[in-house]
Amino acid sequence: MHILIIEDDLDLGFALQQALKADGISSEWLRRVADAPLLAADLPYDCALLDISLPDGSGLDLLLRWRQAGVALPIVMITARSALHDRLAGLDGGADDFIIKPFAMAELVSRLRAVLRRYAQQASPLWTIGELHIEPRGYKAWLAGELLDLSPREFRLMLELAREPGVVVPKGALAQRLEPLGDALDFGVIEVHVSNLRRKIGAQRIRTVRGVGYMLAA
Repeated sequence: MHILIIEDDLDLGFALQQALKADGISSEWLRRVADAPLLAADLPYDCALLDISLPDGSGLDLLLRWRQAGVALPIVMITARSALHDRLAGLDGGADDFIIKPFAMAELVSRLRAVLRRYAQQASPLWTIGELHIEPRGYKAWLAGELLDLSPREFRLMLELAREPGVVVPKGALAQRLEPLGDALDFGVIEVHVSNLRRKIGAQRIRTVRGVGYMLAA
């Protein structure tokens, strides 16, 4: 999982990155609205943590700009404001959840995973797509009850495709998500991993949409 953090407080931003890292979650930390990417193609993240009060503007305004631009990224607002009208403004503007400062890091991580499960249309920590069962936190997967022997990158590839079964994931998005802290993977490398994953879960489960990307059969 790769998270975008937009939070101006130095202590909190550092603490968030450390807590996420301890739970196996990578992140990128920005501190201003002006630094935030605006287009969906520039947001290769699984979720965003967005503070409302930023030094050069409002997180709520950025949220609205993202949604108006068609960005479907899950977004959790973090704020010291507890007033109902602030929360309603965020939810009506397209936020998926709110967490009020101060908060426990364990609660934040739990909320992130819950939001991602909703986006992946999964009601429990064990994702089920037909005979395929995936446990994201345990890095395990089973096909028809048999534990799959997957490399870390094969598992991450399957997880990215499983977030939205039946929806095409562009190659460019996969290239960035599979190597979030470094250079994007070459498309040829992705094709090799797709081929290897097909051998392990069945070729019919991963469909190629020529010139676009790949889709996990629902």
